Amino acid sequence: MIRVFIGFDARENVSFHVLSQSIHSRASEPVTIAPVSLPQLGNLMWRDRNSLQSTDFSFSRFLTPYLCNFEGWAIFMDCDMLVLDDIARLWELRDEKYAVQVVKHDHQPQETTKFLGAPQTAYEKKNWSSVMLFNCAKCTALTPDYVNTASGLDLHRFNWLNNDDLIGEIPHRWNHLVAYDPHRPTEDISNLHYTIGGPYFKEYKDTEYAQEWFDERDALLKCVQRGE
Repeated sequence: MIRVFIGFDARENVSFHVLSQSIHSRASEPVTIAPVSLPQLGNLMWRDRNSLQSTDFSFSRFLTPYLCNFEGWAIFMDCDMLVLDDIARLWELRDEKYAVQVVKHDHQPQETTKFLGAPQTAYEKKNWSSVMLFNCAKCTALTPDYVNTASGLDLHRFNWLNNDDLIGEIPHRWNHLVAYDPHRPTEDISNLHYTIGGPYFKEYKDTEYAQEWFDERDALLKCVQRGE
């Protein structure tokens, strides 16, 4: 069973459901999808919201291994994404010598704000944590106490590992940064990441690859109308 956890923010509710649709509709193996939603985490998340925090799941994403009882593997994804490939192909990339596997972006944004006026911050390893393939047994440092008290930079720069050799790399196609990465045909992309703002926000309805997102949304709505 492929376990996928998706960051959930009520302001991007529709993006969670469209991303889920894009995963299920292309998967060749059984997949479970769970939202990482603050109201469902109860007393597992108690840290105050940071002024630089752009989404509700900025830090709660790191509870994924704990939610899996530090057993097996799991995928975490931001909700502002659209999967164009079989998620089993990402799952096949699991490598036991790593604690976590990511796309190792060299992302240095120039703008200071993104969707809904959220602050845009620059730091080492930016966007590495937006898609993570967790080897949960090797991520035992990510207890609720640690996730609630560590600095945001310590979490997102993977300082909890104490060794960057435990961070493996997955192909760039699994975290294509829309409007940052060079434009490519969709057949060369496995996962679109609308990191600056998704097409579901009116300010970004004409962003690159917006039509792919709207097509997936429409496919989901047709399923609902047919009662599937």
